[in-house]
Amino acid sequence: MCARNFDSDFDGITLDYSRQRATPGTMDKLYNLAEAAHLKEKIDRMFNGEHINSSENRSVLHVALRAPRDAVMQSDGKNVVPDVWNVLDKIKDFSERVRNGSWVGATGKALTDVISVGIGGSFLGPLFVHTALQTDPEASKCATGRQLRFLANVDPIDVARNIAGLKPETTLVVVVSKTFTTAETMLNARTLRAWISKELGPSAVAKHMVAVSTNLTLVEKFGIDPNNAFAFWDWVGGRYSVCSAVGVLPLSLQYGFTVVDKFLKGASSIDQHFYSAPFEKNLPVLLGLLSVWNVSFFGYPARAILPYSQALEKFAPHIQQVSMESNGKGVSIDGKPLPFETGEIDFGEPGTNGQHSFYQLIHQGRVIPCDFIGVVKSQQPVYLEGEVVNNHDELMSNFFAQPDALAYGKTPEELQKENVQQHLIPHKTFSGNRPSLSLLLSSLDAYKIGQLLAIYEHRVAVQGFIWGINSFDQWGVELGKSLATQVRKQLHASRVKGEPVEGFNFSTTTMLTKYLKVPFQYEQGNNDTCSYTSRFSHDTYGG
Repeated sequence: MCARNFDSDFDGITLDYSRQRATPGTMDKLYNLAEAAHLKEKIDRMFNGEHINSSENRSVLHVALRAPRDAVMQSDGKNVVPDVWNVLDKIKDFSERVRNGSWVGATGKALTDVISVGIGGSFLGPLFVHTALQTDPEASKCATGRQLRFLANVDPIDVARNIAGLKPETTLVVVVSKTFTTAETMLNARTLRAWISKELGPSAVAKHMVAVSTNLTLVEKFGIDPNNAFAFWDWVGGRYSVCSAVGVLPLSLQYGFTVVDKFLKGASSIDQHFYSAPFEKNLPVLLGLLSVWNVSFFGYPARAILPYSQALEKFAPHIQQVSMESNGKGVSIDGKPLPFETGEIDFGEPGTNGQHSFYQLIHQGRVIPCDFIGVVKSQQPVYLEGEVVNNHDELMSNFFAQPDALAYGKTPEELQKENVQQHLIPHKTFSGNRPSLSLLLSSLDAYKIGQLLAIYEHRVAVQGFIWGINSFDQWGVELGKSLATQVRKQLHASRVKGEPVEGFNFSTTTMLTKYLKVPFQYEQGNNDTCSYTSRFSHDTYGG
């Protein structure tokens, strides 16, 4: 294992895929597969704004969200780039006014704390970028004195954690929902509206809440000034929306638009590379083809995303959604059952934490292809006098060692030469020949974070294009939501009217009945969160 010339460089990023279970002949066959699957034509169709999301009859143009101001990208015969920049300019103006104190809350105090309310793609992508920027020197300096939190889960515990230590008079809430009807998001939004109204009065909502939405009617009905609604479009899928107002607004409020603009430029650089580079040097294409090779030819069901940077701790959870929601399909784009498996189970943890968690399985259990992501220059370098290496070098020692351990393993013969006791040799043997690839970034600033995001977004698209599926719809999430609506009605009927549980299967009926045996506690404990939630239950649940 370890082929020569299996690497590619672009704009401060190096990809080494020499430890994949592939030969030059394999790569030639994968390039032929790409040609047979019309990969280049499908990429062109995406950039040209054709309705490649056929089940929803939509363009797929998240690349337009970070396109240069003078670019032309069409959807339904209209250049959408001017609309994108109108929103970006509006975000820049609003975020600067909040940050410099010219936009203040109802009591005249500056709004230094932001809670972004959204779920799925409205949460995971922005959270990843926020977490990655927190320790970047430039970004952290720009965020001095400010807080950004993300409220996603409808679990009231998430609300309690988000408002802990905050005061309504210094808090701005960003409600992210395209239709302004997303059940979990709107319940959380009503909960925070109650929190603000209790302290500052209902009229304060317009000063302390803004929206990312296209439904201006419901935005206004909620109590938010429609002028403070920031648009995005149906050609932006939720999991691809971090470069829209969904991510750009809260991130600009925290770090300033200048920092976020660098992030957008980084993503745009990869967009252009993906569109124009030959497949042999095209980072997203190479990654996508290798993933197809591992999933569809070797049958490996999972992929580990292993960033050797704590700043990227939320990267794997975001890519988990981007990948699994996009490519977890059982039918082709034409609706025909597939004769092969698509998608992979994505998981990950920053090194070296993951080494002390699940690497045991990766080294001696199931074969899990791994993505190792390293950074040349640490965001927060530390060197202690007298230490053999600095802290970042210690981290990166593991980044370089782990792929070799997976590739080469350790044989019984090697162990015997080391005088390992015979009965321990089977336990200490490593089979090797376990595939991985390495991405080495020159730094981890806003620009590089944008590049990393776009590489993985386009990698997922390449996989879907090769498999012949629609990577841009997500019908699999609908059934559970529909059934939850029935359960919600039953809970209301049982709680309020005392009606018995009816219309469900035996198992669900039994579990619901047990759940309902304990009456809902409207007053629990003495802390502010519990009492405010219970007192405002009518406002929270009633709209």
